[in-house]
This record gives sequence, structure tokens and C-alpha cells, in this order.
Amino acid sequence: MTAARGADGPGAHWFEEEAGPLVRPYTFTRGRTRPAREHELELMSVVTPVPGAAAPVLDHARSSLLRLLGGTPRPVAELAADADLPLGVVRVLLGDLLDAGLVRVAPPPPRTGRPDAALLREVVEGLRRL
Repeated sequence: MTAARGADGPGAHWFEEEAGPLVRPYTFTRGRTRPAREHELELMSVVTPVPGAAAPVLDHARSSLLRLLGGTPRPVAELAADADLPLGVVRVLLGDLLDAGLVRVAPPPPRTGRPDAALLREVVEGLRRL
């Protein structure tokens, strides 16, 4: 039997290599597909922990996401990737953390100018190689 992926990381106890997910993502959100309140949680919105916020007792999913965030502002998409959870699940969990006053969410930084043509070519070439 293979050890749990990321045994010390964010995926600990959530995934077992041979069995797949041990807990279905909808159980983390208690069956919800949207946050309890409407929040602006875009892919590149930046999530920042609130320093010194008194954390209530959180379940494993929410406390793990808060620990994964650490003290560093991070985009929602990056958190979802590092937590190895679907984006919709992470949005619901972040909504709960927002409602508890444990994190802040800033809109994504404004895009300036046009996208870099060389970077776009690299992406297209990478997709073609797949």
C-alpha cells in the first residue's frame, strides 16, 4: 500500500494513492457548492490571513487551508492547486474563513498593457506538445 500523498503537506489524510480520495470534496463544504454569503473570489484574488485573529475551532479542511496560507498573501488558484482540491471547494472554504474574519480577500491586481507575445507562444507550444 502506498503512503498518503503529501503526508506532511496539505493533502494529508485526504488522498490515498491506490484508493483515490478518501473523503469526497463535497463533504468538506457540507454539500454546499457556493459560499454562505456572496464573496468576490476570483482565480487571481489574493487571500491574506488576518494577523492575530482569534480562530474558532475549525474542522480539518478549513484549518489545513488556513495553515497552507501561512502568513503569505496567495492567489485563490494557487491555494486550490496546493491543497489539491477543486476550485469550487476552496472557494466555499475560503468563504467560511472570510465569514469567520480569519482571512481577507483583495481583488486581483489590475492587468496592465497587453499580454507578452513570447509568453503566449510558449504556452501554445507547450499545449501542442501535450
